[in-house]
Amino acid sequence: MTNTETSTAMSTAMHVAARETARPAQGGGSFDAEADVVVVGGGGGGLPTALFSRWLGDQVILLEKAPELGGTAKKAAFWYWVPNNEPMRAAGLTDGRDDFLRYVARLSRPTRYDPSSRTLGLTEWEHAMASAIYDSASTATELLAERGALPYRHCPAVPDYWSELPEDKAPYGRVLVPVDASESMSDGGENAVRTLCAAAERDGVDVRTGHRVQRVIVNDGRVVGVEATTADGATHRIGARKAVVFSSGGFTHDDELRTNFLGVPAYRGCAAATNEGDFVRIASAVGAQLRNMNYAWMCPVPLERSGRADLVGMFSVSGDSMLFVDKAGRRVVNEKLPYNELAQKFFQWDGTAGEYPNLVLIQIWDQRAQEHSASDEYGRLIVSPGADDSHVIRGNTLAELASAIDKRLAGLASRTGGVTLANGFGATLKDTVARYNELAAAGRDTDFHRGETAIQLIFNGPVKEEPGRENPTLWPLAEQGPYYAALVTGGTLDTKGGPQTDPDGHVLDDLGQPIPGLYGVGNCVASASAQAYWAGGATLGPILAFAHRAATAAHTE
Repeated sequence: MTNTETSTAMSTAMHVAARETARPAQGGGSFDAEADVVVVGGGGGGLPTALFSRWLGDQVILLEKAPELGGTAKKAAFWYWVPNNEPMRAAGLTDGRDDFLRYVARLSRPTRYDPSSRTLGLTEWEHAMASAIYDSASTATELLAERGALPYRHCPAVPDYWSELPEDKAPYGRVLVPVDASESMSDGGENAVRTLCAAAERDGVDVRTGHRVQRVIVNDGRVVGVEATTADGATHRIGARKAVVFSSGGFTHDDELRTNFLGVPAYRGCAAATNEGDFVRIASAVGAQLRNMNYAWMCPVPLERSGRADLVGMFSVSGDSMLFVDKAGRRVVNEKLPYNELAQKFFQWDGTAGEYPNLVLIQIWDQRAQEHSASDEYGRLIVSPGADDSHVIRGNTLAELASAIDKRLAGLASRTGGVTLANGFGATLKDTVARYNELAAAGRDTDFHRGETAIQLIFNGPVKEEPGRENPTLWPLAEQGPYYAALVTGGTLDTKGGPQTDPDGHVLDDLGQPIPGLYGVGNCVASASAQAYWAGGATLGPILAFAHRAATAAHTE
């Protein structure tokens, strides 16, 4: 663990109890508190689950590990992707169930996709989970809005991430954001958590922060509660008359789980610092089946900020007079790809050299981009004066910049396996910039096709207006300095593997049977999306659908 990660972990540990054994406790004895439904996690999945349960008349205790509510959702833009939503229907936009399923199947399992198959090449489980998203996301969304817990506004101009695919028959209109989000929508998470928390307080959800759930309590094969510890060392037994619903986030910040399961050298990303895979261990201890542990919602992250609690993933790479190069000085990727797809470039393995040649890429920009593309939104690395710019490397010439980059890399060798600039980096960079400038001047990136899809334009970020320019993502790098750079690698927004659930949130055992009384929602359980990131909000929209379904099922226990 690096010094930065150690510092973050120590800071978290001051307010959160240490992890204990996940071995289940046996039933019997009294509880310190009891409710119909116990929800574990107070973020974008837990808060809606608690509210849905409360609105069904259930008593609800919500246990949050961190000192405050919000989780990863509070740091997010909180776009939520809702197929066939009410505004789409009102506008006469068609978003049929079969069309939706073809789109998600094509991306989730591209090597198995079969449009003539009843399940489109998906497994029965994957098809059922995807169908549940279509069937329930809009219902959940409208209920949250009607009750004032999550009022929204429609974003009809926002496309899906793969809107150009022929399978996407409704490429625009599925995205909603909290109604009070700014025009850029980057602060949606803060607004969503504010209104969800207010509704929870108004409607009588018993919220207890600083409670780390360590294990479930089992009686005659049924989950009947949890044991949680607080930072003072006390253990609290919380009983659940109907069900326990976990929505405690993925395992982004557990180095052991991330390293052993993801299969790629993903760095710590922008999930809440308390997302340490607790439910993986807790559910495994009662026989839960794990699924899709090798997948994550990926995004580029600044190498030097990985592990920091305030890290925001690079959801939008800003700048037009800007490019990425590898350690040899070559441009190797379309810098404006959607973040999940851009992140894949860092994880490519070179079987000849025996290395990840793109583990660290270098973002380079000029003074023009610094002046016109600086932003504190969406994790952009071109930041305004006065902001934290400790990640920024400077040079008055490209040669001076290269020397400064090499020096910075040397100081980070323990985090990268010793990545250094290749011999001849300076000369190659000069040639790369000349080629990039040629493409930018023509307004067409024939090498990597930057700016050729709708979503790339949405995520372009602020740039200087240039009359007559057809491709706003491209502009030549200045011939004179100063120049700027930052080191970029691949990380996780959060992971998306964990215990397998059915479409109603029941956690399944190794034979595919529900574990009585145990449910899961969100990134702490397996997502049927597999490798795909369908659109902006394709994390939160499905989470709301499954929160509603889990609460409804738990109510009948």
